[in-house]
Amino acid sequence: MVEERKLVCIACPIGCHMTVTLEDKKVINVEGNTCKRGAEYAKAECTNPTRILTTTMKVNNGIVPLVSVKSNKPLPKGLLFDCMKVINSVKLEAPMKIGDIGVENILDTGVNIVLTRDVDKN
Repeated sequence: MVEERKLVCIACPIGCHMTVTLEDKKVINVEGNTCKRGAEYAKAECTNPTRILTTTMKVNNGIVPLVSVKSNKPLPKGLLFDCMKVINSVKLEAPMKIGDIGVENILDTGVNIVLTRDVDKN
C-alpha cells in the first residue's frame, strides 16, 4: 500500500514543505527538501519519530517545589507517556545543580533526564 505524508521540516530554519511517499511503511521518496538534513528528518519522522522531552520534576526541601528538566537526547515518541509516569513518580532532594541527572537511563533507552536549572536547599 502506497501512502503520502506531508511534513514541514524542522531540521533547519527554512521550513521546507515536504511530501514523503511510503510503501509498506518504508520511505521510498522524499520531495520538497532543499538539503540533505531535510530528507533525513523526513525519513526518521515517518519511520521512528523522536522528541526531546521537557517537563518538571518534584523537589524535596528546595526553594522551589519543581525543577525544570529535559531529556539529554531524543526519545521515541511512543514512549513519552511512559517516561512521564516514571518522572512523575520521582521526588528529587535539594540542593541540585544544572546538568545533574534526575532519572538515569529512563526506560532502558540510554537517555538521561537532566536538570536545566539549579535548586538551592530551603
